[in-house]
Amino acid sequence: MLNRWVGIGRLTRDPELQYTPNGIAVTKFTLAVDRPFTSQNGEREADFIPVVVWRQAAEACANYLAKGRLVAVEGRIQVRNYENSEGKRIYITEVIADNVRFLEHGESRQSSNHSNNGSANESDPFSDDGKPIDISDDDLPF
Repeated sequence: MLNRWVGIGRLTRDPELQYTPNGIAVTKFTLAVDRPFTSQNGEREADFIPVVVWRQAAEACANYLAKGRLVAVEGRIQVRNYENSEGKRIYITEVIADNVRFLEHGESRQSSNHSNNGSANESDPFSDDGKPIDISDDDLPF
C-alpha cells in the first residue's frame, strides 16, 4: 500500500507554531496548489491543502516561511475525525509533511538579519534571475 503526496504551492497565511504538552513543535499552514486546468470561465483554480509539520522542521517552517512563499511539500495524507458539540462527526484531511523545501529565498520571520542559509552577508551564487551563465568549456568537468 502507498500513501504519498507531493505538492508545490504558496502559503495562504503565516505558519502557526505550537508545542505539545511534551514540548514537541508542530506547525500548521495551508498550501494553495494550482489545478492543472482552467475553469469553464477560463480562470485558474486552486486547492487549499492543510499541512502539518513536526519537530525541527516545524520550527524551521515557522521561522522562515510566511504568507505567499513558494514551497514543495512531501508527505502522507491523514484523515482524522471528532464529534463536535452538536454531536456531528467532523472529518479533517491533512498532509503530514516528511519534507518541506523552501523554493524561494526569503528573510526570516523573526529577524531580517538571517537568511535561509544562516548568513545574510553571503551572496547567492544562483540569484541570476534566469540570465545565462558565462562558463568556458575548459571549466566543465566533462
